[in-house]
Amino acid sequence: MAATEQIKNLIKSFGEGDESCFYATAMQIAAAEARKGHVAIAEELKKLIDKGKSSTSIVKRLPVNAAQKELNDLLELVSPEIKLKDMVLSSVIQETLEKVIYEQRHLKKLLSHNLQPRRKLLLVGTPGSGKTMTAHALAGELGLPLFVIRLDGLISRYLGESIAKLRLIFDAMVDFRAVYLFDEFDSIGSTRSHGQDVGEIKRVLNSFLLQIEKDKSNSLIIAATNLPKSLDNALFRRFDDIIEYGNPFFEQINQIYSSRLDELDISSICNLHQLSQLSLGLSYAEVHKICEDIWKDFLIFGNDYVTEKRINQYIENRKRTY
Repeated sequence: MAATEQIKNLIKSFGEGDESCFYATAMQIAAAEARKGHVAIAEELKKLIDKGKSSTSIVKRLPVNAAQKELNDLLELVSPEIKLKDMVLSSVIQETLEKVIYEQRHLKKLLSHNLQPRRKLLLVGTPGSGKTMTAHALAGELGLPLFVIRLDGLISRYLGESIAKLRLIFDAMVDFRAVYLFDEFDSIGSTRSHGQDVGEIKRVLNSFLLQIEKDKSNSLIIAATNLPKSLDNALFRRFDDIIEYGNPFFEQINQIYSSRLDELDISSICNLHQLSQLSLGLSYAEVHKICEDIWKDFLIFGNDYVTEKRINQYIENRKRTY
């Protein structure tokens, strides 16, 4: 790409909020300078790109209508710090998420052929199984900010106000490409046949069904729930993929312990096979917390303090509270 075209593409991607394209073009410019022998300039550009990716300044550039205090009260901005490689997932979930990422990275190519990339995901599974972390990882992979919708601020006792707030969120999706996470989605997605449901929540669900059906933004919409059976049946066909999460199997637990505790040489302290077997039934989150407990004790009290008996006790304690 000629220098002029690169600059035009850089400005265009910045204006559209396409950060992955913006940084890819910037890296092309840096590479071109390196090929010309301008090593110092290339290195400086690379440092600026790395600094920009880790900065929240670009992430905080909200669309014009997001200046409204109401929208700021509805969206919590999170800077994702993990990627898919940082998660231990089943092969089925891994392949599904990789397909989402591949399609998003080829967004323009698919759209030019009137094809929509996968971008509306429903994540279902037990607490601590990795649903929320998945939203963080997808945002991290795509170089997009993550907005968590504050559902407590969405539901109002005033007739029609919740629907107006929801419409504001979907308008933001069009104006600003990002990952939008509706966590604990069952609080607004419960079936409309439940007689005890508040009328306003039913209206919010109907509005959500309408908004997600007609949404043509380039943002990723992720809904996560621990209670899929409580969701209205009409919701399921609105999503591109429904991804089911569960507790980790033996191999996945073993992988977590091996990778997280590698520097401690955990195999010299205890039998990793038995440790993983004993941890069956725990969630991903609980296994990670056990690793954190071990690391904290190691750093504070030293290597001799961390024994097989103590680690087994960590696991039993988690099982009793889980």
